[in-house]
Amino acid sequence: MFGVRLRSGIILVAIALLTIISGGYVLLGTTLAISLIGLGELYRAVGVQKSGVSVLALTGYAGTVAYYGMLLLGLESYSMTGMVFLLILFLAVYVFTFPEYRSEEVMAAFFGVIYVSVMLSCIYQTRCLKDGAFLVWLIFLCSWGCDTCAYCVGMLIGKHKMSPVLSPKKSVEGAVGGVAGAALLGALYAAAVGRFLEAEDQILIYAGICAVGALISMVGDLAASAIKRNHEIKDYGTLIPGHGGILDRFDSVIFTAPIIYFLASLFVG
Repeated sequence: MFGVRLRSGIILVAIALLTIISGGYVLLGTTLAISLIGLGELYRAVGVQKSGVSVLALTGYAGTVAYYGMLLLGLESYSMTGMVFLLILFLAVYVFTFPEYRSEEVMAAFFGVIYVSVMLSCIYQTRCLKDGAFLVWLIFLCSWGCDTCAYCVGMLIGKHKMSPVLSPKKSVEGAVGGVAGAALLGALYAAAVGRFLEAEDQILIYAGICAVGALISMVGDLAASAIKRNHEIKDYGTLIPGHGGILDRFDSVIFTAPIIYFLASLFVG
């Protein structure tokens, strides 16, 4: 199993390097594809998409494509308006197909677009910022780096359970180690690429951004676990051997991406 996970991890890193370095249409298209796959995994998990064609699910997919189209056209300032129209469209499907869908399914369908598609799109939006070619890597540094550091520290000295019911293996010590490790990784990364950056005090800024992002990434990890527990599934999918589905691998990235985008916009511009 370790060998399978390792091979899958190497492939994921290679894809990330190729798409993020390329940026532009390549990154936008890849992020759109990941969003659609992840949205499908969530819809199947929560029962929005069952066997056969689901108009509700198709509306969510169409809304995702339309949202990314707005990003492509530089209309991100109208994204809130777009989400309002999408909600109206979901409710129209609910009304005109009644009683095929329940209100909980409609809410889950709309939630999925925000939770998966909109939040993951912040990877592309971060890449478009000033210094975005460097800033975008903080999303993965503070999410995957936090996971690794938290696991190592938790294994070594973890004693106090952070969430004993939801995730009994996670410890408070591991969480602290994860945040500290992510901050250190951010500082080392800034020191390595500092000569290419325009912002001043980038080591402190990058370390702070990674620390906050790591803290939020743990919420994302636990939130994904909570959804799986509620619906009694082990993994969201089987697309990535040894890891599960897209949402199993990107659960913390989903939360980290918008936080990094916001903090980078605020402190770096």
